[in-house]
Amino acid sequence: MTTLLNLLSALALLVWGTHIVRTDVLRVYGAQLRRILSTSIKRRSLAFLAGVGVTSLVQSSNATAVIVCSFVAQGLVSLTPALTIMLGADVGTALMTGVLSFDLSWISPLLIFGGVVVYLSRRHTSIGRMARAVIGLGLILLALEMITAATRPMIQGAGIKVLFSTLTGDIILDALIGAVFAMLTYSSLAAVLLAATLATSGIISLKVALCLVIGANLGSGILALLTAASQNVAGRRVALGSMLFRLSGAIVVLPFINYLEVWISLLTKDLRFGVVAFHVIYNTVRCGLLLPLVDPMARLCTRLLPELHKDDDATIAARHLDPAAIDTPSLALANASREVLRIGDLIEKMLLSLLPVIRNNDQLRAQQIRKLDDDVDKLYTAVKMYLARVSREELNDKEVRRWTDIVTLTINLEQAGDIIERIVKGIESKKIAPQRTFSDAGMTEVCEMHTRLVASLQLGLSVFLDGDLKSAQKLLVEKEAFRDLERAYSKTHLIRLAGETQQSIETSSLHLDLISDMRRMHSLFCSTAYAVLDEAGMLRKSRMNIGDDPVVVQARQEFGDYSHPP
Repeated sequence: MTTLLNLLSALALLVWGTHIVRTDVLRVYGAQLRRILSTSIKRRSLAFLAGVGVTSLVQSSNATAVIVCSFVAQGLVSLTPALTIMLGADVGTALMTGVLSFDLSWISPLLIFGGVVVYLSRRHTSIGRMARAVIGLGLILLALEMITAATRPMIQGAGIKVLFSTLTGDIILDALIGAVFAMLTYSSLAAVLLAATLATSGIISLKVALCLVIGANLGSGILALLTAASQNVAGRRVALGSMLFRLSGAIVVLPFINYLEVWISLLTKDLRFGVVAFHVIYNTVRCGLLLPLVDPMARLCTRLLPELHKDDDATIAARHLDPAAIDTPSLALANASREVLRIGDLIEKMLLSLLPVIRNNDQLRAQQIRKLDDDVDKLYTAVKMYLARVSREELNDKEVRRWTDIVTLTINLEQAGDIIERIVKGIESKKIAPQRTFSDAGMTEVCEMHTRLVASLQLGLSVFLDGDLKSAQKLLVEKEAFRDLERAYSKTHLIRLAGETQQSIETSSLHLDLISDMRRMHSLFCSTAYAVLDEAGMLRKSRMNIGDDPVVVQARQEFGDYSHPP
């Protein structure tokens, strides 16, 4: 019983070590690795090598599959180069299995000790994260040594041999056991190395070990299919194609497993080396032969998983919130930023549709605005939940500030959408229903404020995207100018009331509410400037008298004085 527990704990340590390496490498270099995968698609050889290299670093073809499936799902990579990358990933994970099969137990204590020292001293930095990946590599090597030690007593246990002999009756069952084990451990690496160790210990035969290796490859493909189930049709095609490639290799090789056992036995007496070498050669040859068939496989997957035709009125969905990027904070924040910009585009559409509603009593545009506000609310919820899944503990100071900026802008844009919808309701009840109109002067004022409001939204989104300091200063000056514009137009409206202008009297409440709501929206759009100015050390703690702020004075000199309406 103790021996079995030691073996299980060693396997758990092996799985945990691979998880640590995969997670921390993706957190530090995930954005770069994804960039390599997305930019290496022009040539088939580059795509294949990119799959080999990235998978060798993260030590998991499943991690590469998740990344590639998400790329295809977002339309960033087409299916053919994605399948090429996946073939390279299969070779990459096989090569890493070969490297780790060597006796590297002497280096394991050095990796663990050095990694712990660096991690504890630089925990919240990229160096600290890579140190934790080094710890994970040390744990993998330690786990392999523990597995070897735990299996030695099993050789003397007749019951263990009987158990394995009853579980392995034929090649199909052996392959299925290997697939199940790879799925349970979420690692074909663990399954292959365990099979090699058990074969070396004499607990299983070489033939069984080879079948387990082939099954482990199938299990990894099934895992990719299950992981891609949440993707759209395009993303699922990648996992399906990779699985079909693996299945075709197994179908071809399994009937010749008896001959392979004989050949390997003749070539080497080291069964551990023989099993691992078979794994490397099998995947390399299989992927090399299948590489010219990626185009037919892409067409087959497209037929098997046809694109579903969506209705034109289908509800909007988040496009850039890739769940696979959660473990890579920098990339997750970039995805969230892109989705927030989509919300900004929706708000701009709402604003552009608002003017015809105000000017022409356009009921159709009013309905479109309500639909767009529902879309904004859905994307707002999606971004909020996505950011909630990003671990704040794994973010550095710069990433924390970016996280806060994204949340702030998301909330502000959602509030702006609510304000626009409220404006539409007010127009319908106070202007369209009673058949009233604004005065010519009042309508001119509203159009002027609307034009500047749209321009400030666009500038605010630009500041959020690139963090340009001069644009942030200009946005702050425009905020002061818009505030003064609201005051000036409120006064001119009161002058028209005093002159007993009939249209102004009838629409007075609506007019004042409208320019006040526009000013509130403008403040929300201009809030992106504060983060940029604060980071540059140019923002006062109190912004009460903003007109006297040195930042505003400097910006006025740079961009001109916009404090008074034209």
